[in-house]
Amino acid sequence: MTKVTQLVLIPALAAIMLAGCKSKKTTSVQKETGAVEITVPFSTKEFRSDENNFRAKQVGTSTDLAAAKKIAFQNARGEMAGNINATVKRVTDQYTNQRTVGNTQEFENKFEELSREVVNLEMSNVKEIGEKIFKEPDGKYTYWIAIEADKKSVFDKIDARISSDAKLKLDYDKQKFQQIFDSEMKKLGDEQK
Repeated sequence: MTKVTQLVLIPALAAIMLAGCKSKKTTSVQKETGAVEITVPFSTKEFRSDENNFRAKQVGTSTDLAAAKKIAFQNARGEMAGNINATVKRVTDQYTNQRTVGNTQEFENKFEELSREVVNLEMSNVKEIGEKIFKEPDGKYTYWIAIEADKKSVFDKIDARISSDAKLKLDYDKQKFQQIFDSEMKKLGDEQK
């Protein structure tokens, strides 16, 4: 196939495929492979983490609706805790690299322990921002949940814990730490767009 033919053929095929995807009829991909596109609840922008909020969405399935909800909520909390921990770890690493901290390893270990405590506290304060319940053909319930934790609340809890620890407080520059924290939250929001 010549380059000219490729330049004409590829955009034409793309246009045909896009036009086919927009229709409600079975697409050629569905006809050929049997694959069906699935829309996942809470996938739009307002349910993704951004520079002001940590967010998570998860699903739970069970024959009991309450159990399905519990599974979904635990999964969402676990995902959010992981996101908060990862963000705080990146902030701590950057902070200790940019500052002269007395005993860097001790500071990092103490800080990681403190951040785990804060995450556990924050998990009790998450806010539900969406739920969807589906009854499956087999009688099971599928429960989707979206939750949110405010960045400011997470930061304030970390700040309060650092300020109450005499050793950590010696090497703590709140403004520098907040600057790095805000920067990481912005990156997290940009990744989720």
